[in-house]
Amino acid sequence: MDAFQLESEFYPKGDQVRAIEDLSEGLNRGLPHQVLMGVTGSGKTFTIANVIARAQRPVLVISHNKTLAAQLYQEFRRFFPKNAVEYFVSYYDYYQPEAYIPSSNTYIAKEVTINDEIDRMRLNATNRLFERRDVIIVASVSCIYGIGAPETYYAMSFPLAVGDPGSRKRIIRALVDIQYERQEADFKRGGFRVRGDVIEVFPAYADFAYRIELADEAIGRISSIDPLLGRIRDDFKKIVIHPRTFFSTPKSILDESIVGIEQELKQRVDAFRAKGLVMEAERIEERTLFDLDMLREFGYCPGIENHSLYLSRRKPGQPPYTLLDYFPRDFLSIIDESHVTVPQIGGMYHGDRSRKETLIEHGFRLPSALDNRTLQFREFEKRVTTPRSKHSNGSSCSGTSGKDCSTFSSESTCSGKDWIFRRYRSSRSSTPTRKAFSVRPRP
Repeated sequence: MDAFQLESEFYPKGDQVRAIEDLSEGLNRGLPHQVLMGVTGSGKTFTIANVIARAQRPVLVISHNKTLAAQLYQEFRRFFPKNAVEYFVSYYDYYQPEAYIPSSNTYIAKEVTINDEIDRMRLNATNRLFERRDVIIVASVSCIYGIGAPETYYAMSFPLAVGDPGSRKRIIRALVDIQYERQEADFKRGGFRVRGDVIEVFPAYADFAYRIELADEAIGRISSIDPLLGRIRDDFKKIVIHPRTFFSTPKSILDESIVGIEQELKQRVDAFRAKGLVMEAERIEERTLFDLDMLREFGYCPGIENHSLYLSRRKPGQPPYTLLDYFPRDFLSIIDESHVTVPQIGGMYHGDRSRKETLIEHGFRLPSALDNRTLQFREFEKRVTTPRSKHSNGSSCSGTSGKDCSTFSSESTCSGKDWIFRRYRSSRSSTPTRKAFSVRPRP
């Protein structure tokens, strides 16, 4: 197993020493709640880095905005240069959600500008969780938004190894199935190109491309190349190609999903017509049939996330799959600036639902679109506090804390998932303190 290796020219000093010991002891003792509070500049990030190095568990750090998340990402990268430190925030530079205003009969189409680099980093973050345990993912509240099921995403990935039998046609078909596009002129992420017996693939999650050279119906060589210059960077014996998007779906599941969407469409159209709402019935029929045609032909459609209930094979009302579901069960959660982040996590669900209910009522979306949502707060809480008695290695698990923080887990048992809240303590507090920061169990 890969281990976290903390590298720093600094050493714990002053109250940091006791904070690290107390937090680590709390982990070992199984304390359900702990709090670390400290003034600005007291080294709380460094303190938490030391706790992570001792805990040796995958870590999710949640911050309430992209700027703070980027700052934490850079700090943890410096502390753990040999480990996987990843970044998972919203990939929208501009986002205008789909909406309808009944009072003025105004429909506002969804309009977005996607940041290509952040999209790459999001995909790379989830892929790291499949490959290793020494992973720190710094995320915004984007981590509670629905993405594809991890089982489906991983099942769509496929390995390639030197010496394996593989025709050009079979490899190309496998790439098309996971939504890679053939590109001969403009070679971009999520595409591939073919030149004789050479196939070049630009993974959606990487900043380099793979060159696969075939010989006698077998794979003769696999190398990574600069996608712009074509220069070879490294050679590989074996690689794994992951899907282009989180919603890549096997054909069997896609066919089942189409049947389910068709059945819901029929029920919805009948319901509108029974109420005399002819315009709404025609509207939902036209929009949904367009989506179904796209899914049949390309396996994808604009706004595919609105059909995620069927694509992820969930039942109505079941929580969506999120980044939290890609982590192993014993991961550690750190919530930065908890006085802002926790209310933000709790408020996302209700604002999103209100907008979609209006769209559904007027025939712009099927009712199943409500299941394309964020986690509710209680669902989030359950995912970070699922009780477990023992880890696979036999050691007991527990709550920990950090960065001006408190943790939650089951009161009566150990917890394989913990919260760490970071809360700013004003230096102007009326209660004087001699310590830079303090650790205490949450009451």
